[in-house]
Amino acid sequence: MLIFTKMVSSKKDMVKEIEIPEGIVANIENAVITIKKDSNEISKKIAPGVLITLEGNKVVLKTEKAGKSKRKNFGTMAGHIKNMIQGLTEGFEYELEICNVHFPMTVDFDKGTKIFKINNLLGEKYPRTVKLSDKVEIEIKAPKIIIKSYDIEAAGHTASLLEATSKIRNRDRNKFQDGIFITKKPRMEYL
Repeated sequence: MLIFTKMVSSKKDMVKEIEIPEGIVANIENAVITIKKDSNEISKKIAPGVLITLEGNKVVLKTEKAGKSKRKNFGTMAGHIKNMIQGLTEGFEYELEICNVHFPMTVDFDKGTKIFKINNLLGEKYPRTVKLSDKVEIEIKAPKIIIKSYDIEAAGHTASLLEATSKIRNRDRNKFQDGIFITKKPRMEYL
C-alpha cells in the first residue's frame, strides 16, 4: 500500500539588521552595495530577491515569502556584508608555507609591478610568475608567506593562485612534495 504525503513549504518573511561601526560609510546604488572606510572600498552586487536598505547606522536586509533560493541569497548577502565590514575594520590574513624537498626554492615579490616570482621549483630554469591584485599586501618571511587584505575575496584568490602556480604535475606527489601551501585562513588553521 502506497501512502502519499504532501510537502508543505513554509515561506516566511525574513529581516536582519547589521550595525555599521563608526568611520565606515555604506551606500546603495543601482543594486550594488558599497562600503567604504578612508580610501578602501568594497562593492558587491545585491542578490535577487533581497531588499537592502540603510536606516541610520544599520544595514537592513529583507525578503518576503522566502523559499529555498531566497533564503540562500539572504544568508549569502548577510555574510558578504559582515565580511566587508570586518575586512575594513580588522582586515584578513592568509598564511602560506614554502616547502622544498629536492631543490632550494626561492620566492620574490616586486611591490611596484605586483609580480610574484617562484624561482628554482624542482630545478626549473625559468621562474613561474603571477600578477597579483592591488588590494593585497604580501610579506615574505621564509618559509612563510603572509597575505593581508581588507577584501577577503582578493586575499583568498591570491592565496589559491600562489598555491596553484606552484603545483607540480606529472610527478609522484608522495615523493615530490615541493610547492607553496595554505596553512592558515582567516577562520581556520591547518597546521
